[in-house]
Amino acid sequence: MSKKSSQSDAKPADRSQPAGMPVLSGPDELAINLLEAAEKASEALATLLERSRSDGALSTAGEVGEATRTLTQVASHWLSDPIKAFEAQSKLALGVIDIWRASLKQMLGENPEPVIAPEPGDNRFRDPAWTENQYFNFLKQLYLLTTRWAEEQVEQTEGLDEATRQKAEFYVRLLASALSPTNFLFTNPEVLRETIASKGENLARGMELFLRDVERSGDLLKISQTDTEAFEVGRNVAVTPGKVVYRNALIELIQYAPTTEKVHARPLLIVPPWINKFYILDLRPEKSFIRYAVDAGFTVFVISWVNPDERHADKTFEDYMKEGLLEATDVVREITGEKTINVLGYCVGGTLLGTTLAWLSARGERPFASATFLAAQVDFSEAGDLRVFTDEAQLRALEEMMAERGYLDGSRMANVFNMMRARDLIWPYVVNNYLLGKKPFPFDLLYWNQDSTRLPAANHSFYLRTFYRDNLLAKGKLRFAGERLDLARVRLPIYELATIEDHIAPAKSVFKGARLLGGPVRFVLGGSGHIAGVINPPAKNKYCYWSDGPADADTLEAWRAGAREHPGSWWPDWIGWLGRHSGAMVAARDPEAGPYPPLEDAPGSYVRIKA
Repeated sequence: MSKKSSQSDAKPADRSQPAGMPVLSGPDELAINLLEAAEKASEALATLLERSRSDGALSTAGEVGEATRTLTQVASHWLSDPIKAFEAQSKLALGVIDIWRASLKQMLGENPEPVIAPEPGDNRFRDPAWTENQYFNFLKQLYLLTTRWAEEQVEQTEGLDEATRQKAEFYVRLLASALSPTNFLFTNPEVLRETIASKGENLARGMELFLRDVERSGDLLKISQTDTEAFEVGRNVAVTPGKVVYRNALIELIQYAPTTEKVHARPLLIVPPWINKFYILDLRPEKSFIRYAVDAGFTVFVISWVNPDERHADKTFEDYMKEGLLEATDVVREITGEKTINVLGYCVGGTLLGTTLAWLSARGERPFASATFLAAQVDFSEAGDLRVFTDEAQLRALEEMMAERGYLDGSRMANVFNMMRARDLIWPYVVNNYLLGKKPFPFDLLYWNQDSTRLPAANHSFYLRTFYRDNLLAKGKLRFAGERLDLARVRLPIYELATIEDHIAPAKSVFKGARLLGGPVRFVLGGSGHIAGVINPPAKNKYCYWSDGPADADTLEAWRAGAREHPGSWWPDWIGWLGRHSGAMVAARDPEAGPYPPLEDAPGSYVRIKA
């Protein structure tokens, strides 16, 4: 599309214009930008619709149906008691009247106290207009009142089983985060100002970014959370020097180059989650957990899981134990000459580790001298919002989906994690990218978060059913690889880290699991959540951690009440603990001088496979 300018001296706009396209000012330029935004949005939505029609990949009908059924069940409980329903509606109505009165006072120049305010840490309403402008202040308070009222109704609904209540709470939070006035053009003051100031250029840019996200998405829309072009594995993330010393169909084993002349005799093997890639533990050098351990004088090995495809469909949880953890253990022992090694499991890697330790204990085998669990569950009775997705109907639907390809596409698991914190991990990027038209800020952690992995069908089905749905390991009812597993028989020294704001492995769940283990357990509670609480380098001096709570505490709350609080990172505490279980100091080990000739430089090939 092109037009001739009626003003030959028109200045070029900040945004690049198509060849021959004049720069229009005022309403004309706004109209052109809105038209361009509409065209891009239509193109993107048409692409989404076409994919949905072709293979159903983007359909969320199952999730919507489950949410509708759950919330309808809650509503029916309230409607069955007209008096309680009337009282609840009256409470909401009185709150609205209070907000209306406060808004009238503000309109008359007064400065009334807010009827309701955002919770600490809720940054959606940080723009001054949400407080100073009576229109936006009214919207904000009305939204907060309504959503908190809805959450209270779920909490106070009698007669619901715990699983249904948990689902209802999750879906109400999800719906509330989606309906925030911050998410819409005409109810967000910052977006409105930017639209007026740029004459709609922000919306044109935003819909271009939306179209790009649609084009690069697979099964589900992947909203860009960071500038993915700012990072590259092996260039500025996952750069700790080392060698791939072993490879099979499931793993590459990386041995890192020493940075000290002497190292502890007993090496450390790290078992990361396969739901994401291992380099969460090796981001930029100043944030790298792996580099920190190497610099502290440990010989460090890490498993890099393959990003599976249809060829790995039948790989089971047992395969991940035997071909993954145990095969890597044998190689580490052979390379270092040590009979026993230290081992660390993070997230689902920790669940695999706990299962393996119980299996080895049943067989009387003890290849490990100590074990560290980072934000890992072995008891799933309080596993948080992920249990919302593990009832029988949803598991069957998921298994049918996985059966078509042999794996679960990485975008689906990533979408589940994002939905669990939609207020922080979805909607801020919708506003920033699509409404404000800004490219997301470069952030290594979010780059890793978007570098998702696929999950093999057999393994993932076993994991969800055995642990999340049935909790067989914690109950002592799991028969696995020919053995009956009992966590109480795991008697080696344990370092157990939970994080206080963890929404994936809740601290209460981790604490309960730690009490099932038979060995001496050092339980530590870190600040922040599942990622930031673990990747918390001492140099940042962020958060804090608690340790040395009463050994006889029955609950996390009782343990924390008697624990000592320490400023900063838990990493030095762990290094001290690990050193006490790592033997004498010996000459540093060169990855190139061992019995396994290096196959390639770290971080290897498996980590570079895209989902």
